[in-house]
Amino acid sequence: MVYDKARELARMLSGSEEYAAYKDARERAFANDTTKALIKEYNQLRIRAQGAVVSGKKDDEGVERLQKIGEVLQLNRDASDYLIAEYRLNTMLGDVYRILAEALDLSLDLLDE
Repeated sequence: MVYDKARELARMLSGSEEYAAYKDARERAFANDTTKALIKEYNQLRIRAQGAVVSGKKDDEGVERLQKIGEVLQLNRDASDYLIAEYRLNTMLGDVYRILAEALDLSLDLLDE
């Protein structure tokens, strides 16, 4: 029963406006190899920067590179649309997870920081 509802939710998510916008924006952005490479590097640097914050280590060089790539991506309409669509999709997924966690009285303290 729970798995059936999870599959139903998955179908609803895959049919959502947020997911459709994400797929379309991803296809357009990743059609250009340079844009695709910059987005991948941007995501890797973002994860590295988040890890540095958690571990308390500074990575000024990485943060500077992250900012520069971010500026370049903002100027590219397809890349910008993709990053916005990705953010909206992740926000929706995060909201769904919060709803589920609250129903089970799970602590989400780490997500609030």
